[in-house]
Amino acid sequence: MENENKVKGTYDVTDLTSLEKLEPVRVRPGMYIGSTGSKGLHHCLWEVLDNSIDELSNGFGNKIIISLNKDRSVSVIDNGRGIPTGIHPVKKKSGVEMVFTELHTGGKFDNKNYKTSGGLHGVGAAVVNSLSEWLEVEVYQNGEIYKQRFEYAYDSKLKKKMPGTPVTPLKAIGKTKETGTKVTFMADKEVFSTTEFKFEVIDERLQELAFQNKGITLVLKDERNPETIIKEYHSDRGLLDFIDYLNESKSVLHQEPITFEGERDINGISMYGEVCMQFTDSTSEYIASYVNNIPTRDAGTHESGFKTGMTRAFKEWAKKLNLLKEKDKEFEGDDLREGLTAIVRIKISNPVFEGQTKNKLGNNEAYTMMNELCYTRFSEWIEDNKETASIFINNAIDAAQRREKIKKINEAEKKKIGKGTAPLAGKIAVCTLKETSLCEFIVVEGDSAGGSAKQARDRRFQTIMPSKGKIMNTEKQKLENVLGSEELKIFNAAIGTGVLENYREEDLKYGKIIIMSDADVDGYHIRTLWMTYIYRYMKSLIANGHLFIALPPLYKVYKNDKKGELIRYAYSDEELEKVKKEVGKGALLQRYKGLGEMNADQLWETTLNPVTRTLQQVTIDDAAKAEKMVSLLMGDVVEPRKNYMYKYAEF
Repeated sequence: MENENKVKGTYDVTDLTSLEKLEPVRVRPGMYIGSTGSKGLHHCLWEVLDNSIDELSNGFGNKIIISLNKDRSVSVIDNGRGIPTGIHPVKKKSGVEMVFTELHTGGKFDNKNYKTSGGLHGVGAAVVNSLSEWLEVEVYQNGEIYKQRFEYAYDSKLKKKMPGTPVTPLKAIGKTKETGTKVTFMADKEVFSTTEFKFEVIDERLQELAFQNKGITLVLKDERNPETIIKEYHSDRGLLDFIDYLNESKSVLHQEPITFEGERDINGISMYGEVCMQFTDSTSEYIASYVNNIPTRDAGTHESGFKTGMTRAFKEWAKKLNLLKEKDKEFEGDDLREGLTAIVRIKISNPVFEGQTKNKLGNNEAYTMMNELCYTRFSEWIEDNKETASIFINNAIDAAQRREKIKKINEAEKKKIGKGTAPLAGKIAVCTLKETSLCEFIVVEGDSAGGSAKQARDRRFQTIMPSKGKIMNTEKQKLENVLGSEELKIFNAAIGTGVLENYREEDLKYGKIIIMSDADVDGYHIRTLWMTYIYRYMKSLIANGHLFIALPPLYKVYKNDKKGELIRYAYSDEELEKVKKEVGKGALLQRYKGLGEMNADQLWETTLNPVTRTLQQVTIDDAAKAEKMVSLLMGDVVEPRKNYMYKYAEF
């Protein structure tokens, strides 16, 4: 008998499926918000917030409040003009209902109501509605308070449960002198793996928005705890405050940041560009780029234009100032930007993003505009600041020379690996599988724990690298010193990707890179040193979701009785009391001082077994925060770090 699950050979009109209204979003949420995890959950909030920011950045209103409510819903309130409440002459629906139930509906397509906007596609509000258990809108307009509610509910016309179904009409419920919009939604547990909004993620986003929109006020209220937390964000200096914030823990090479702005129309597209930047003594660059207040994590044409225009101007002036000798190798853009912190933002009337999540700008007009603006303004700045500019150019020439040295070091290491003479023998216990996605590379603190881990591991997919102790603080070291470190050479050779501009994702040999250190101060420091190195030299490992922290238990709670030995593990002091109650009367306690105290069986059960272990994924969703924290914790400037440690001493 033929397999009933086999795909049938015929394909006709009866096989076609039509999704109604907002069903496509519900069926394929990843297409609209990227994922259904924490990142996608917060993306829903950003969609609603972006609409409010668009109102304010176009001159309508000056305040937004985000409220994390006790029932786990979230509200966004602005004092803009309010979503149109009138009845559309063709659709015979209110503007509110159209915005929240129809994709590609909004006032941002013809540039009459919004010169620039982040919520370009007109799908954000409807997407959020379709992925919510319920959503309520209040509009304050024309002296009235209007309200409407939507739910994932039964649609009598379609005779099935539908997302974003209006369960009440838009109706006036009271009087007001205010204008604006309040959107409250409850993310659907059936869609998202978590519905817990993270205060710190929202905190950082609002801080960035305040810097980009000087003069507006943003408020975050967290009412989920017994005591309400309220935080306010406001910036009078805009990007100048932002650059101070980013460089707080760095030593700057010039006190006054370089700032400029400009406007231009190309092919009927209006654009406004702004740059604020400052050089530091760091060995890495950091560029935060934005389009219409949206962070472009994967950069795009505006950032490329900034880099090209800047490099062109400095190269020309290097020759004019006779700073490049004949024997000197000409520097490249990467050399020039070593130690640079920059904020590049553009407002554009018709942005073309790659996907709804808006991580990368694609407009060629933005490249042309930013290239020409940056070339012109940098040329003017250099002419007025020849002495300071000469320092930057000489640093770039030095960086180019170091790059050549590093290139030779890398080529030598590749030859060693090709000949099988790379320093791996006896150091690393390599797994047998070759399937990258299944394999794990685990860096273990100490030879003792490394020995236990080698015994405990699953040899098929787990590779173990014992680490001697603390690697160098790569935030404070020159590039050639970092690449000369034997410990890091071993790690690099084993991972296979290369570093910095030589990084190649396709050469990665392991799907997970796991750092396993003791649950004490030294262990945390070792973990931080490894994360700093990977963040600076292999950032794509983090960006692409490959880096994890293994969380070993702090306590073993056990007892022996007639039923045999009962063992449970606690991973924090808070969890300990719960575990002790679970084990019951007569429970004994062992406090682990380090991984080396565990035998192979215990290490497998608690920290290596994919079924029972706890892994924490390292992310850089908020790149500005990551940049600031790495510099703060690992940099040379002491005072900000000391203040941070006093503030979070208990943590």
